[in-house]
Amino acid sequence: MIMQPVLYWPQRVHSGLVGGGSRIGRAGGEGPKRGIELNRVRVRVAVVGASGYAGAELISLLAHHPGVAELHVISRQHAGEPVGKVWPHLVHREDLLFEPLASEELAASVDCIFGSTPAGAARELAVPAVRHGVRYIDLGADFRLHDPDLYPRYYKFSHEGEALSLLGEAVYGLPEVHREEIKQARVVANPGCYPTAVLLGLAPLLRHGLVARDGRAVQVAALSGVSGAGATPAAGYHFPEMTENARPYQVATHRHTPEMEQEAAALAGYAVPFTFVPHLIPASRGILATCFVPLEEPLKAARALELYRETYRGERFVRVLGEEALPQIKAVAGSNFCDVTVRMAADGKTAVVLAAIDNLRKGAAGQAVQNFNLMFGWPEETALTGYPLFP
Repeated sequence: MIMQPVLYWPQRVHSGLVGGGSRIGRAGGEGPKRGIELNRVRVRVAVVGASGYAGAELISLLAHHPGVAELHVISRQHAGEPVGKVWPHLVHREDLLFEPLASEELAASVDCIFGSTPAGAARELAVPAVRHGVRYIDLGADFRLHDPDLYPRYYKFSHEGEALSLLGEAVYGLPEVHREEIKQARVVANPGCYPTAVLLGLAPLLRHGLVARDGRAVQVAALSGVSGAGATPAAGYHFPEMTENARPYQVATHRHTPEMEQEAAALAGYAVPFTFVPHLIPASRGILATCFVPLEEPLKAARALELYRETYRGERFVRVLGEEALPQIKAVAGSNFCDVTVRMAADGKTAVVLAAIDNLRKGAAGQAVQNFNLMFGWPEETALTGYPLFP
């Protein structure tokens, strides 16, 4: 049962049809009409998987978003409980209760669903959602990879039927690269946390065809805070094992690798292989990626930095650092920023790219809200303008 919404603006703003004629505003009157321009639409929103870290971050952002007319937070495990019982930073929201999941009923009751669910679960939510004209933003991995044959290998499930059709139309939700497509999408695949940092770091070189075309791999070593592993406790994340420690995992086999290769090839226009090694560090949140990029031809350091500044000029959430500064996790924590810079090896043939993000913000919930803003006509920075938490 869908409970009473916790937020409501009586003067609802309706929108028109997008893409293939999907409805995005349906409450009251006769609903939207074809051809009405998207413009700051207030909509009914649900967060599925609200008892996970990314889900909690979404609640914090959406609870004060001016475009959210109703907010439903969904959790099978905690249905009926106040969110403050699970998330102590939301204890003041006594009006906000976790609701049970009923896919068809939910799809008929909201205009947009944020799915923060384990791999394979989004298919059950996205299909009925789109069938009801609801737009779906998936923070999981179900729609990131365009090639359906990769899913059994990396995620242990297959797409079939309507889910396979949705995979074919899903837009990869990296706004700095796919902004116009996101605006019209019915299904947006929010990028993984590591690929967000790596792709924003490499995009200027890829777009200009500067990355080597001879099969040499881009080498990536990335550090991640423990929240990237999710809210479910496990022995490897136990305090005595994590504190004063750092360890690699899934060396050269991580499931984010094909995501990086897919988007890098799309940006460059040719195949770009990756060797990716993630590391877990004793921090709550944050990602710092160091990328060693073989180049097609030598590049001077000054020109490399100029290229990055040109690429990201006007981008609200990408900060290009100059010669005197380097990205660090603390400088982006709690924000939607990605800090990037580039240095050159002595021979000028290898670029060293560094990028830092908050894995729960720009790497998950913040980027999802950024996509929501694009899809519903709000300024891209709406609800995302907070400064990083430092120190």
